[in-house]
Amino acid sequence: MTLQIHAETVPLEVDSDGVVRVGRTRVTLDSVIYSFNQGATAEEIAQQYPALNLADIYGTIAYYLRFSDEVDAYLNQRQQETARIQQENEARFNPVGIRERLLARKSEKE
Repeated sequence: MTLQIHAETVPLEVDSDGVVRVGRTRVTLDSVIYSFNQGATAEEIAQQYPALNLADIYGTIAYYLRFSDEVDAYLNQRQQETARIQQENEARFNPVGIRERLLARKSEKE
């Protein structure tokens, strides 16, 4: 008997916002690769993200290992975008003193 080799598709999908997600879940490529780079095994990542199946985690890691330059560039771009959005939000809604303001509003309502 000979082994038939089947082509595997990469378990990654880009959503409408341009975010790469693993499988048909809401778990992002960022999350899986971050855990992997922190030393987590595929099995540990599966425990962290029960929505993922082990085969998709291994497929994601394999994709990252083959195309690490491209994935790292994507992750870097995502980090920059996150920082930009955070700065915009903090400029619009000053986070300094927010706890005190919220507690004051709560006590006014009571």
